[in-house]
Amino acid sequence: MTENSDTLGATEKEIMYATHHAMVKSGYAELSISRISDELDKAKSTIYHYYDSKDALLLDFLRFSIDRFESTVNTTIGAHPKGDLDHIILTLLPCQLKKEKRQLHCVLVNIMPHALDQEAFREQFTEIDNRLKTIIEKTVRRGVRTNVFRDVDPAQAAEHILAVIKGAMCTRLTTNREAATARARTSLFSYIDSHLMA
Repeated sequence: MTENSDTLGATEKEIMYATHHAMVKSGYAELSISRISDELDKAKSTIYHYYDSKDALLLDFLRFSIDRFESTVNTTIGAHPKGDLDHIILTLLPCQLKKEKRQLHCVLVNIMPHALDQEAFREQFTEIDNRLKTIIEKTVRRGVRTNVFRDVDPAQAAEHILAVIKGAMCTRLTTNREAATARARTSLFSYIDSHLMA
């Protein structure tokens, strides 16, 4: 079991990408070691050499996917709080979701039900939540400190922004409400202008 994708060996990374392709093609319900093995083009024994169960593989795959997801978000704290906050929102809620990003988001949503009753999966989803909340909170706090934003509670503002983003991301993937993402994005920009800007 690895801690993050940086510590994965070459074969383990191949297994991660094979798992991704298998899940995209078959969906979570039909995902199996056999299907992953087919995508990997190697014997199932290769997978079992690294993982003793499907859940163990999925947990590493979740870590791998979270690292890939985070790499799509600019978490660098810049010098312009308003622009940085706008960038975070536009990155997480783009007008059009590119195919690769959509697949990655769908994979995460497919695995999410495991967090209902398995603590290891819950911890991983908690980690990505905390990562996103922290970067938003730091951005708001910097804006307050430099008088770009009002004297608001950065933690509370970050929770609100993140909740709207996550809700819109889920709606985009699970419904046909195509206008919902743009409206959520607009509501966040309005919130920044009316509640945060000094």
